[in-house]
Amino acid sequence: MFDFAYLIPMMALAIPIIAIWTRHRKEVIRMELEATAEKAAQYATSNAQLEERVRVLERIITEGGYDTALQIEALRDQREVEEMHSAERDKTVN
Repeated sequence: MFDFAYLIPMMALAIPIIAIWTRHRKEVIRMELEATAEKAAQYATSNAQLEERVRVLERIITEGGYDTALQIEALRDQREVEEMHSAERDKTVN
């Protein structure tokens, strides 16, 4: 027959272990959620940049009377300046 006297110490040991495991799972889930949110923000930023580039290309193609090569070069120059500014900003933030 099973002796219930062994059940009390086993329960006393199991409760803290379950509590530690539960805290660990919560922390893992929190870290996964943060990583997912960060990736979503990066994708949103990337998507917005791509949409803006498509709008510019559509405008260049649909607007007549402009020299397309000059417009593309002007956009490249503008993008280089923006990249330099963002790199400088990143250096000051880090």
